[in-house]
Amino acid sequence: MRPREQAGSLCERIRAAGGEPLLFPVIAVGPALDGGPLEAIVPRLDEFDLAFFVSPNAANHAMQFVLPRRSWPATLKVATVGKGSERVLRGYGFEHVIAPQHGFDSEAVIALPEFAPAAVAGRKVLIFRGDGGRELLADTLRERGASVEYVTCYRRFCPELDPALLLQPVARGEVDGLLLTSSEGVRNLRQMLGDDGLAALLPVTVFASHPRIVSQAHAAGFGNVVETPAGDDGLMQALENHFG
Repeated sequence: MRPREQAGSLCERIRAAGGEPLLFPVIAVGPALDGGPLEAIVPRLDEFDLAFFVSPNAANHAMQFVLPRRSWPATLKVATVGKGSERVLRGYGFEHVIAPQHGFDSEAVIALPEFAPAAVAGRKVLIFRGDGGRELLADTLRERGASVEYVTCYRRFCPELDPALLLQPVARGEVDGLLLTSSEGVRNLRQMLGDDGLAALLPVTVFASHPRIVSQAHAAGFGNVVETPAGDDGLMQALENHFG
């Protein structure tokens, strides 16, 4: 239930393991509605010491906008969270990407040596993100003496899909598990299905890759929620362990 653009490799792995993926994305992504802030930041990139990308979408939308307009400053380090975002940045030619190897959230990022108070004090950090998100990273960096700016390079929104695409297979008993990869996705799912549609889905086992998502799933009414390790490897291992 991740954005369609990010679901391909996981769907392939599910098929390879003998499962049948049903793609029902509950988050859609697109360019920022106002491209002005991203346009304005391009000539200012040399002012910053570190650029942080909150997701693969942030990395792709930012790089696809910036690189046709200018080269990336040699002194501007890049950082992110999650293996997917790290792969995206390496695909754009960045050999050294600062990213946690264990734990894939803001807490893991701020625990890195490169984000320690002595490392970031007096530094200028630019965060590429979607429209909104958690403030923990920026707040912590500011507390540690860094100057932080945001730039919105893409937007997230709730897709318009026919609920029957999901509810009919559920009614036929063809859906054994539900993968939820963001708290926002849980909220969108409820909006897309309505209360009656969501009620029909509640008996299905949910696999969620972070405690916040687990909490949101329980709050939505799901009774059987399996917390998985982060990343596609963790999700696949959890699926294999559960379904044998």
